[in-house]
This record gives sequence, C-alpha cells and structure tokens, in this order.
Amino acid sequence: MPTIDNKGLQMTTRIAILGLSALLASAGAFPPGNEDHAANPRKFAASKVEDTAFGREGDPAKAVRTLQVDMADTMRFTPAALTVRRGETVKIVATNKGQVLHEMVIGTPEELRKHAEQMRKFPGMEHDEAYMAHVQPGKRGEIVWQFTQAGEFEFACLLPGHFEAGMVGKVTVR
Repeated sequence: MPTIDNKGLQMTTRIAILGLSALLASAGAFPPGNEDHAANPRKFAASKVEDTAFGREGDPAKAVRTLQVDMADTMRFTPAALTVRRGETVKIVATNKGQVLHEMVIGTPEELRKHAEQMRKFPGMEHDEAYMAHVQPGKRGEIVWQFTQAGEFEFACLLPGHFEAGMVGKVTVR
C-alpha cells in the first residue's frame, strides 16, 4: 500500500480546500429563499405600499397592460427598453430563457449600482421587494408596478457579474 508523504498530504488538502471553496462559492450564486418567488406571487396590500423615486407597487387589478421581458445568459434583456405613461400600472412578466438564475430589479441608476455593490459583497443576501423578480431557468416572474414619476429609470439583474456584464435595461416614463 502506497504511503503519502507530508508534501503529498499538503497537496491533497489544498485540492480538497479548493474544491470545497468552489462549491461554496457556486452555492452563493443562487440567493437562498428565492426558489419559490414565481410559485408564490406577492399578495398586494394597499396599506403597505411605499412610494419610491421610481414609483410604487401596483395593484394587479389596475394593471392596464402586460409587458414581456426575456432574460438570457448572454446577460441581456429583450427588449432592453420599455416606455410607459406616468401614473400607469403595468404587469411586467420576466421570463428566464437561460440556464442560470436571473433577476429583474427596477430602480434609479444610482440605487441599482449601490444594490449591485451590496450583492457583490453579500451574494447570498435575501431580499424580496415589489420592484424585483428572481427567476429560475425556464421560469417566469412578475412585477406589478405603478410608475408615478416621469423620467428615465433602469431595470437590471444584480446577481454578481450580471450587472457588470451589462444586464441592464431602461424604462422611460412620459
């Protein structure tokens, strides 16, 4: 039976540590608790709606139209630009056409940059807000949003590496 010297044992230990590190890092790519977002849609509660610089959670019963947005592993949204009228409530259906988790988060460019930075520091952080949808491969997520302010806003996938790769779109509110 072969024996392992100290050098061989150190190399085996390093390989095991690298493998475990890679496994743990990949587990962080899928934020915990987000698997069921599409299966358990948000329940609208008018008393809990908060205004933001880019609008507020919309009442699904008042959505005047549905906008389809696809997400792909090329780190792109299709379409990459949406136009809505100020005060309009829309349902955005985000479909993940890729093989990895994607998300759609609406916000101001500054807020999205800050949130992306937080996601890089804490890739497993849990969050579930009305202005975001986390979508597993082959699934769909929905955001019902009322755009109350005119201007230009963005939507993005803030998972580490996705935002940096250009997975960003624009919402123009007229």
